[in-house]
Amino acid sequence: MRVRMAPSPTGPLHIGTARTSLFNYLASRHAGGTYVLRIEDTDVARSTAEFEHDIIDNLHWLGITWDEGPQVAGGDEVGAFGPYRQQDRMERYAREADRLLASGSAYRCWCTPEELDAVRRHQEQAKEPPRYNRRCLNLSDAERAAFETANRPSVIRFRVEPETIRFDDLVRGEVEFDNSLLGDFVLVRNDGSPLYHFVVVVDDEAMEITHVIRGEDHLSNTPKHIALIRALGYREPRFGHIPLILNPDRSKMSKRKSQTSITAYREEGYLPEAFVNFLAFLGWSPGTEEEIFTLDELTERFDLAKVHKGGAIFDRDRLDHLNGVYIRALSDEQLALRLRPWVPDAIADDDLLLVVPLIKERLVKLGDVPDLIGFVWEPDDVVAAWYGPDLLHPKKGGPDEARAALERALVVLTELDDADFAADLLEQRCREAADDAGMKAGDFFSPIRVAVTGRTVSPPLFASLELLGRDRSMARVEAALRKLPVAAG
Repeated sequence: MRVRMAPSPTGPLHIGTARTSLFNYLASRHAGGTYVLRIEDTDVARSTAEFEHDIIDNLHWLGITWDEGPQVAGGDEVGAFGPYRQQDRMERYAREADRLLASGSAYRCWCTPEELDAVRRHQEQAKEPPRYNRRCLNLSDAERAAFETANRPSVIRFRVEPETIRFDDLVRGEVEFDNSLLGDFVLVRNDGSPLYHFVVVVDDEAMEITHVIRGEDHLSNTPKHIALIRALGYREPRFGHIPLILNPDRSKMSKRKSQTSITAYREEGYLPEAFVNFLAFLGWSPGTEEEIFTLDELTERFDLAKVHKGGAIFDRDRLDHLNGVYIRALSDEQLALRLRPWVPDAIADDDLLLVVPLIKERLVKLGDVPDLIGFVWEPDDVVAAWYGPDLLHPKKGGPDEARAALERALVVLTELDDADFAADLLEQRCREAADDAGMKAGDFFSPIRVAVTGRTVSPPLFASLELLGRDRSMARVEAALRKLPVAAG
């Protein structure tokens, strides 16, 4: 088995391409085959080195490796079937285009955009399917010669035979298309640059690709490709079309309506292991209730026969669940290392390690850490600005109850010295203070939590106080008291 992934560097790596890359990787590794990365950069105007770097870097981040192709963006290529960038293969495309022209399977078309628009409008009015009317196929020799003498720009069109194309799809079973509906499509633009349908077929043959695994959106392209393959006398690879990725409302996932960039998910703090696990289940399942797999385990279990035909729903809640599972499977030391990019450099490694147990059970994404524990490193005045006086009010009470709780809490904090300032003792003393005030513990603790963390939901309150220390905790409680109105009388 030789499979390929052929991303176009005209945008960042998105979820659809990442999922297709993963399925190709898993299929080839499961079969002991070869995985090829080919850069389809014939769209010169939109292809950039920046996007190529984004694609390759994010594939590596996911743990997806390949046997042939560029290993790093802009770097040397590995493999015996290169070059693996289409811009470096133009001579081959030109030769194959000439071969199609010579055999009569392709022809030059001199129609102008205005002429083509006129044909399209006529077909629309006549309620005919839109396709090229073969005007230039039926030109006389004199008409062709006149266009050539005038140096009129021309494209190269493939002459589609009115035949039925059948193939056995690896996912969908037997598929049949009527190619008479296609129309003669363009292979080479009038500036000499080849188009996707042509180059992908030429490259797959040259690189001896045996299995083409791609998204369902390419299914309608396959009859064109098979017709080209046959006209060129190539060997036909096996085709497998995996289901589209859909939004929860079953609309097609697209960058205009959804977050599709892998980089964006990285920046939010999703773990690559969790993301790969999630991607694998977008259209595939092991046939059991299991849901947690390493990349190696996925490779061992993956089977194209178990890929679904129906659309795969992108469930963000499930991704969050998986990410949380993977986070909690890390040791505290491992998680601290993963959190480092989201924590200020001024926070020492030892202090970060102390924070991890407080947030590990609550953490959904690594990027959540500033919201969960940012109060530890933010200045006191910044934290005080996060909340208004109303947020200090306990669930059953108002400003008077908030002031009573904060004043009694301040007494507790003042009475303890630094050596005694520990979570267990703080909790004991605050519960006693709540009883003395005739308040429920939850109502007593609530204003303190807001005062020291700036949030109504936070890591364990007394561990947070211990982490902040006596002086900073007292300063924050005093700042909260200043926000409340002075008690009447």
